Amino acid sequence: MFYISLGLCLGSSNSLAQMSGHTYTSQDIEIGSRAYVMQCALCHGPDGGWVDGINLAIGQFRTVVTDDDLIRVISEGIGGGRMPAFDLSPADLQGLIAFIRTGFEPEGVSVRLGDAASGQKLFEGKGECSECHRVNGHGPRTAPDLSDIGLIRTPGALQRSLLDPASALLPINRPVTIVTRNKETITGRRLNEDTYTVQLIDSKERLRSLAKSDLISYEVSETPTHEPTTLSGDEVADLVAYLLAQRGLL
Repeated sequence: MFYISLGLCLGSSNSLAQMSGHTYTSQDIEIGSRAYVMQCALCHGPDGGWVDGINLAIGQFRTVVTDDDLIRVISEGIGGGRMPAFDLSPADLQGLIAFIRTGFEPEGVSVRLGDAASGQKLFEGKGECSECHRVNGHGPRTAPDLSDIGLIRTPGALQRSLLDPASALLPINRPVTIVTRNKETITGRRLNEDTYTVQLIDSKERLRSLAKSDLISYEVSETPTHEPTTLSGDEVADLVAYLLAQRGLL
């Protein structure tokens, strides 16, 4: 089963649909990141959110839907002095599209998006994701809720969570094993922790709040509870597309 560790991303469902089946390579993303810094960051900001009503990192646009729309806006500009036209090389233009579409993925990993409907079937079936994860009010709570995962994770980060879960596991989501003074052993997922207490969801989906003074041992594992996925490349692409479509209940 897959355990997605929460830890910024793509915008509208229209944009996601247009991205399905696309492959944005690591080389393109790397070229695009440099082009963005040189040509775009002064106005749009390092995080893509400086222009009112537009956030490039999460796919929030006024009129853009397809990659061709993005190419047109970049190449032709927007009238009224709102945005100049840019005469970019084909490599820089292609790279810039890849960088924007993958949510400003900092590590420039190659990302391929498949079919979200097929991804849902994998999530609920072969992938066994729904055995631990909750989506839109359905499913258990033993792993992070993925109802809005498409808003807070990049495509690359989601892909990495499947292919290399150990590298994507956030500290707050690390599995914990606790032994209390009355010899009770508790395993689960940490939700919060301060100097004196720890809160977690235990293996029976119960919310627990424990005083550290009542604990004999408290171990936090850096190893996720699941192995890297054995799904095929096409299946991973479908599953990532489905996860990106999860934008919370409207």
